[in-house]
Amino acid sequence: MANNFKLKTKASVGVTTENIYVTPSNATTTIIGITLCNTSGSGINVGVGITRASSDDVSILKNVPIPQGSTLEFMQGNKLTMEGTDTLTVNSDTNSSLDVALTILEQTP
Repeated sequence: MANNFKLKTKASVGVTTENIYVTPSNATTTIIGITLCNTSGSGINVGVGITRASSDDVSILKNVPIPQGSTLEFMQGNKLTMEGTDTLTVNSDTNSSLDVALTILEQTP
């Protein structure tokens, strides 16, 4: 089994929900960390979720405030496992206001 650490990034996320990472169909992924940075001139509210093929979608952050110029790193020692075709999504309540860095361990056969 191949284990690959990866960094996935997305700049200027806004009100449209963005797919940050889709787990390959033949893989399992462990989310190690998610860092969210407010790049706007005012406070924003952000959301992070996991979309699943089974339609059992969940929010892992919903309308969480990030002050102007601040960064939120919210995994802090916790881990989440994503299965094949699961998608990590992110959005903000303000256009082009959020940078995202996702650290993962992708495991493939």
